[in-house]
Amino acid sequence: QVQLVESGGGLVQAGGSLRLSCAASGIIVSSNALGWYRQAPGKQREWVATVSSSGTTNYADSVKGRITISRDNAENTVYLQLNSLKPEDTAVYYCTAWIGWGRGTQVTVSS
Repeated sequence: QVQLVESGGGLVQAGGSLRLSCAASGIIVSSNALGWYRQAPGKQREWVATVSSSGTTNYADSVKGRITISRDNAENTVYLQLNSLKPEDTAVYYCTAWIGWGRGTQVTVSS
């Protein structure tokens, strides 16, 4: 079955950290580009970060320096480390690859 499954979201206070996971099946993460997007209430989905098949990472300016995307080839999983979280980081975070989108994981940051 080809799918992306996110986990790791939750409620955290401002300044806190979370690590989101995207477990992939049906594709090999080391051979594909995977990315994270997020969608806040009432807003459009926005790109957050991408890791290419070669391992190159790119970040949106709004999160650069606070968020790190990485992958574990053995686990076939991509991670998104969120640090120094702000209330404006509150959103549903989605993992994506050419096969489609995961269902998302909710991140809520309280002030």
